[in-house]
Amino acid sequence: MVNEVAPRILEHLLYREREMVRLLSRLSEAESPSLDAASQAGPQAILRLELERLGFVVRTIPGVESGGQLLAIPHGRPKNRSSQLLVGHCDTVWETGTLDTMPVIEKGGRLYGPGTYDMKGGLVNILFALRALQTLGLQPEVTPIVLVNSDEEIGSCDSMRHIKRLAKVSERVFVLEPALGPAGKLKTARKGNGFFEIRVLGRAAHAGLEPERGASAILELSMVIQRLFALNDAERGITVNVGTIDGGLRTNIVAPESRATVDIRVLTIADARRIEAEVLSLEATTPGTELVITGTMNRPPMERTPGNQHLWELAEAAGRRLGLHLQQGTSGGGSDGNVTSLFTPTLDGLGPMGDGAHASHEHVVVRSLPERAALLAMLLLEPSMAEVARANHGNPARDEAEALLKGANSHAHQTPRA
Repeated sequence: MVNEVAPRILEHLLYREREMVRLLSRLSEAESPSLDAASQAGPQAILRLELERLGFVVRTIPGVESGGQLLAIPHGRPKNRSSQLLVGHCDTVWETGTLDTMPVIEKGGRLYGPGTYDMKGGLVNILFALRALQTLGLQPEVTPIVLVNSDEEIGSCDSMRHIKRLAKVSERVFVLEPALGPAGKLKTARKGNGFFEIRVLGRAAHAGLEPERGASAILELSMVIQRLFALNDAERGITVNVGTIDGGLRTNIVAPESRATVDIRVLTIADARRIEAEVLSLEATTPGTELVITGTMNRPPMERTPGNQHLWELAEAAGRRLGLHLQQGTSGGGSDGNVTSLFTPTLDGLGPMGDGAHASHEHVVVRSLPERAALLAMLLLEPSMAEVARANHGNPARDEAEALLKGANSHAHQTPRA
């Protein structure tokens, strides 16, 4: 049965490749930078109309600082039927006006433009996978529910609680972030990430007349930076990067203040907890200075749980039936899949192939749009896997990861003067 369904789904979607390109072009031309809440209305209006045409009831969940989320549930959904969650985001890193220098254009089998790859192409895949199933009369045993948020690129602060709530009651989650690398790998593991700011308070003095009365915040920061870089561990997948530094007043003044911002990435929840603790426990060593450290590990790692690997195996088998050779991989960036994976089996990177996330050459490979939509459609047809989902809830590291999430509202840590 499934072997007969696969070519029908793929043929249907290949025939609609041009429609997919047109919809993705419209979504990308509806510029939607994360920090401009009002701009999210553009792509959300397009998505709402498309989902309503598919018979979904679409509800807007207002955001506090973001443009809010769209939650779409099939009209007349049987109350006792289990659900599967499709997750995507409509916000991008690109400011309004980017189209002036980075227009949406198709060239050489690729569609270029802001947000095409990260991740409006994945939103197109959701819509066309659902449309294919509906058109071909194929009814998923597990009800698909769609959540599109508008703050993923800035940490999903508004949408996090809704993502957690829906993940907890879903059998599985498919995240439509773009595929990984030139091979288009599916993402079965992701690094967790955190952001910290380290502020050094010192004491100003004239650098020539009485330098001994000063306490250089820049000197202390230079020592802190070395201790931070010493936390890097390539074998364990730990990266600690001091991305920006500033401080001081003038060349002839001992610097009374300096600061640095720090990005941290880890592969395991245990390392997330350990590295966070080490950063927050840093103490000043230069006499007369003190440290004020704010921040947290705000996204736990997405680890290769048994449930996640089960979904990967289903995807690999579905890919074979579609004539696709799929691979799995680990991403250094985080997504909403890092959170859903704590509560239920999750598969990420189901969006189209391409390149240039957050870069001026951002694009998707057009041919991959129908192929990846067909893969998603096949996965949506998979039978209930409630037992696997329940087993995933037994993840022993989940409590630790939830503690990380609860601390994601940045907190301050101050060490005493040395």
